[in-house]
Amino acid sequence: MIRFFILFTILLIGLFTLEILQPAEKYVILPFTSFIADISVWIVQFFDDNVIAISNVIRDKTTGFGVRIERGCNGVEAVIILFSAIFAFPAPIKHKLVGFVIGFFAIQLLNLVRIVSLFYLGQWNQVAFEWFHLYLWQALIILDALVVWLIWLRTLPQAKARRQREAEEASESSG
Repeated sequence: MIRFFILFTILLIGLFTLEILQPAEKYVILPFTSFIADISVWIVQFFDDNVIAISNVIRDKTTGFGVRIERGCNGVEAVIILFSAIFAFPAPIKHKLVGFVIGFFAIQLLNLVRIVSLFYLGQWNQVAFEWFHLYLWQALIILDALVVWLIWLRTLPQAKARRQREAEEASESSG
């Protein structure tokens, strides 16, 4: 268990440090954030075709209202936490890769729901927008990473074997 916490901490610090470096910002974070804005606009355009994305800004052409997707709002931090937790845990690399890919998409899908909901919420009520943006959604995105990791833990071969063994023992003792 101590090995997990040490490796988790090292990965977390290393990846967060890497994320704030200028080359990572320029070549990874900004393009990824713009991509998230483009996908968000694509989703919103199913309901309203007066929305555009310019870099990391989603704007309503009619009202002029817009939201800017900044660092911390693109889901990257939650992905870093998930990556660190999965790759610090002793498990076969295949399971780590599958868990991370599924988790990445789970976090980003929830983040898209977050961005679209905040875009509409901001047009409706600025106070509600601030509260949901700063408190509720921030916590839910991190919680999503934790839930994905816990689900991933339950899918590991040793976890499945332990649950099967416990079920067999329970059936033997009751029968």
